Amino acid sequence: MKKVELKNVSKSYDGQTNVIKGIDVSIEPGEFFVLVGPSGCGKSTMLRMIAGLEEISSGDLYIGDLLSTKRPPSQRDLSMVFQNYALYPHLNVEQNITFGLHTKKVTKAEQKKRCLETASMLGLSELLSRKPRQLSGGQRQRVALARAIVTQSPICLMDEPLSNLDAKLRAKMRSEIRQIQRKLGITMIYVTHDQTEAMTMADRMMILHNGDVQQIGHPLDIYNNPANTFVASFIGAPPMNLLNGQIGDHALILGDNRSISISKEMMGELPMNASNLTIGIRPESVQLAKEGKMSFFADAINVEVLGTETLVTFEVGSKQWIAKWNGQWNIDIGERMPLYIKEDDLLLFDADSGECIWHKEKVEDKRTLKEAML
Repeated sequence: MKKVELKNVSKSYDGQTNVIKGIDVSIEPGEFFVLVGPSGCGKSTMLRMIAGLEEISSGDLYIGDLLSTKRPPSQRDLSMVFQNYALYPHLNVEQNITFGLHTKKVTKAEQKKRCLETASMLGLSELLSRKPRQLSGGQRQRVALARAIVTQSPICLMDEPLSNLDAKLRAKMRSEIRQIQRKLGITMIYVTHDQTEAMTMADRMMILHNGDVQQIGHPLDIYNNPANTFVASFIGAPPMNLLNGQIGDHALILGDNRSISISKEMMGELPMNASNLTIGIRPESVQLAKEGKMSFFADAINVEVLGTETLVTFEVGSKQWIAKWNGQWNIDIGERMPLYIKEDDLLLFDADSGECIWHKEKVEDKRTLKEAML
């Protein structure tokens, strides 16, 4: 196992505009690290810089303890799985798996041994004599993964390897890749635009947007404590409900005369200059009002019953919000619903910068730290 460390790494194609901007991150040995973000955010470029397929414009890259910024790909001791699998159509599965071992001067006997072990691990033992055109999409993906594993490199890079598969097979392969990574103990750096893949596979993940790092952390930490509105809206399915609002008299004003009551304690914890706000709430935290607790009424404008859960869309101010409730709910379009939102579930962001300025867990973390210092 080896660590990968990027120190103030940037990438520019024209010498003026950086498409990757000052990345600082340390990926620990044996970690499953995911780069996630929308198309064009720079995640694949960053992966290719680690692989040596793109030149680093500035900054330093360390693989293990070695400065590898200028080292050729063949000397970086890593393997890579590409989005299009890149299998040789004229070679059979066994020949595709062992192809990279020729350049490493591995003996024929050792090649055969490694191929059989890897094929057994990935369920390819009965397919070794087939050509790629005789394989399904999932089987081709396994062959590409096997070719990376058979090199026994301590670091494996994956560039959206599941994007060509159907939804059911993607879910199956997510689990298989994660299990293989744990079994082999290798450091894996995985690129995806799918936040579900990132949430379910990562030990830690980095969220990129326009070449800038938005947040790095454990999936649940990022989900529960997004650093800004971009992270809040990108991570989560459905994404967080967001709306510009203002602070009123012990209430947050949402628009259309709707408001959410907040306590005197919360009012005292808000920053003094918190006037221009974006209010955020996760769909699962929007509750049906009961026991006399209610925030506001809303009319259902769309209802999606998914079997295990129901998504109800309603309008607040100029935005459409979604409530996510467990089970199957029989709600008619246009039906008026009493809704309740707890202040503990609220997140407040600066409307100009997008940065998170209040969340109950942030406040509790500060209290815990202060109490520990007493």
